Amino acid sequence: MKWTGHASAQQFLTPGDLVYVKIVDLNGADSHVSLEQESGVQGALLALDNSSGDIKAMVGGRDFEQSKFNRAIQAERQVGSSFKPYIYTAAIDQGLTPDDTVLDAPISFSSASGVYTPHNYDGKFEGVITFRHALAESRNIPALKVTERVGGIKTVIEYARKFGITSPMPAYLPVALGAADITLAEQTAAFTTFPNDGVRVIPRYIRKVTDYDGRVLEENYPEVRDVVSARTARIMVSMLQEVIKRGTGYAASKLNHPLGGKTGTTNDFTDAWFVGFSPSLTCGVWVGYDEKKTLGNKETGARAALPIWIDFMQVALQGRESEDFAAPPPSAVARNRNTPEPAAADSEAH
Repeated sequence: MKWTGHASAQQFLTPGDLVYVKIVDLNGADSHVSLEQESGVQGALLALDNSSGDIKAMVGGRDFEQSKFNRAIQAERQVGSSFKPYIYTAAIDQGLTPDDTVLDAPISFSSASGVYTPHNYDGKFEGVITFRHALAESRNIPALKVTERVGGIKTVIEYARKFGITSPMPAYLPVALGAADITLAEQTAAFTTFPNDGVRVIPRYIRKVTDYDGRVLEENYPEVRDVVSARTARIMVSMLQEVIKRGTGYAASKLNHPLGGKTGTTNDFTDAWFVGFSPSLTCGVWVGYDEKKTLGNKETGARAALPIWIDFMQVALQGRESEDFAAPPPSAVARNRNTPEPAAADSEAH
């Protein structure tokens, strides 16, 4: 009642009215619900089995009766900072390490189209930081500097193509911060590369088709593609684990399970992402409006998409308590002794 400004339901509701509510607890006559609001915000979720590519869960929108459009596989949206792992994969592949450093300081980039002056989400600069910390806290300027170090945006796009991203990606620098439109299915399948030791699994919708007598008419076997070396993938897993242990995905650490992932937020908070994985399952979540309008101030991937991911994974991981990632090379284990405390939930980059 506090939310509506009325003292009782009788003041603004009559029998027959339809209201949105969230069930808080079910306990007979003492059950409790809270009022919800039809905001028009959409969302999508896709979960893949890492070994087979089987689609374990797919949600294409909030209400199939209202819209048949499947946002998990049909909607192309800007991915924000969830694109950054491709930058650091290129760096690791070229022989750099998670503990190599980059200067987080003001910079401008010149091109034929003019001068591009990027900024970090928090408007601050942290000076010399490691690649591991830069990815965990989703620092924009370090990501762009690493992009330049590995050979420029064309090199990063080449790596994204290796990961199975087929959507158009123009070769201009803001793409490194996720300015390209990509489907949730593409991005989720791409992230299976990390827990799969460098092998990307192709999503599988149908295992087999049989007739009434059980004869197999069609059978689809797991399909995989080599992307990067096992060494590179394992180092990237260790870096993406840092996102959850101490970075923008810290809220997921409460699951107490081996997890890695990356948040993503776009300019004006129009799209919120979280794509993450356990050793056996990869799941991606997108939240936004169908039209490109803001979700609201500070509605980052960590605040809008990550809670949905956590709710799903909390159930999906039951019975998988003993799994763990393959150990990274010793060079990837060393960490900066001065690693900052975990980031706040809204410490997210564009």
